[in-house]
Amino acid sequence: MGETLIDETRLWSRWADRLGVPRLAFLGVLGGVAALGRPHRDAFQIVRPGLDVEAEMRAWAADEPSSLRNHFDGDDLYPDVRRAFCELREMGLQVIVAGNQPTEAGPALSAMDLGADAIVISDDIGLQKPDPRFFAHVCSVAGAAPAEVMYVGDRVDNDVRPARTAGMVTVLLRRGPWGYLQSEWPDAALADHVCGNLDGVVEVARSRIGPDR
Repeated sequence: MGETLIDETRLWSRWADRLGVPRLAFLGVLGGVAALGRPHRDAFQIVRPGLDVEAEMRAWAADEPSSLRNHFDGDDLYPDVRRAFCELREMGLQVIVAGNQPTEAGPALSAMDLGADAIVISDDIGLQKPDPRFFAHVCSVAGAAPAEVMYVGDRVDNDVRPARTAGMVTVLLRRGPWGYLQSEWPDAALADHVCGNLDGVVEVARSRIGPDR
C-alpha cells in the first residue's frame, strides 16, 4: 500500500518531527536502509538508538489524540489511484488492496471509498508479506487461481519475488524509495512488467485481457 497507493512523504515527515530529526536526514536514512535491503524500522534505530517504536507510538497517541501521527488519509493517495481503480473495474476486473499494515489501515482505506472489492490487512489476518500464506490468502479472497491474479507492488523482496513464487503475474511499481532502488536489483527481472505509475498498470491489464474485455 505504501508508495503503491499511498504517498508516505507526510507520514515520514511527521515521524522526523516527532523524533526531533531534520526531515531530510530522516528521509535520507530511510533511503539508505532501503538501498541496503534492511527493514525500514532500522532507520529509527539509526537516528535514535534504543528507541522503542511501539512505546513511542503510544506516547504520540496520548500527546496528539486527534492528529494523523503515523497514519494516512485520503490526502495521501497518489493522484492516479482513483482513476486506475475505476478503469480496472470498468474492465470487469476485481481490485483487491492488500499489504503489510496495522489494523487501523483498514478503516482508513474504507473511508476513502476507493471502490476496491476487498481490503486485506496483514495485522487482521496474522500473516505478513513475504510469507507465502499471505499470497495464498489474497488468491482465496479473489476466488481465483494464482495465475489469474496480477500482483502489483513497489518492492522486489516483499512483492515481486514471493508473488512470482506463488504463481502470480507480477508488476513492479517503480516509485517510492524501495521502488526506485529495488528496480535496480538483479531480481527485478523476475517481474513480468515494470511500471512507473498505476496508469501503466491499467495498460498492462488491458493488454493481458485483450480487446474484447
